[in-house]
Amino acid sequence: MAPLPETDCPVPADQQPINEYQNLSTSFPFSWASGDIVEYCSRLFVTGASFTLFIALPVAWFGAVGSDSDPLIKIVGSVSSGILFVTLAVVRMYLGWAYVGNRLLSATVEYEETGWYDGQIWVKTAQVLARDRLLGSFQVKPVLSRLKYSLVSLGASLFFCALLLINLEGSTQKEYYSTTPESGGRSIPGVYNDDSARWFEPDAFHGGEPSLP
Repeated sequence: MAPLPETDCPVPADQQPINEYQNLSTSFPFSWASGDIVEYCSRLFVTGASFTLFIALPVAWFGAVGSDSDPLIKIVGSVSSGILFVTLAVVRMYLGWAYVGNRLLSATVEYEETGWYDGQIWVKTAQVLARDRLLGSFQVKPVLSRLKYSLVSLGASLFFCALLLINLEGSTQKEYYSTTPESGGRSIPGVYNDDSARWFEPDAFHGGEPSLP
């Protein structure tokens, strides 16, 4: 029987790219990216929805400053938080898969012999290099492409939510400056309003008319 490619490999087992790939492909949450596309998307959706409903929305509704703000703003802000949380998870997955992919495609392996920062470099044999590059090209690269598309979609969703929040905030401010519960109207900068003047400077008015000097 021919010897295994790793027979003369000085790299510790846990630092060999093939073993790093196998560990990554079965670990949480990195295994999501290499699974079925429907299951992958479903897990991302459930993750974002759970964060939105159980963390972001309660905080926005009960714990945020200015709790009397527009409920729609709170909902959109909570959804944005959920999307951001999923985005960070996908970024973490992408970094992990990119690291392993680079080690599989590289002709050399950097490793630490004893764990005391004594870095060593091992040049892969032709057999090991061919096997690793097959894994990197046909197993890791498709996963990285899926994660890239996910990040683009999530980024576009965040951008849309940001535009919606800006629009809602602008509409809320216009309504705030146009109405007030005390006088039924609020002064507009640069425009005189008799009701506002009476409210802010009552001493200047006697018998309903401004006092003369």
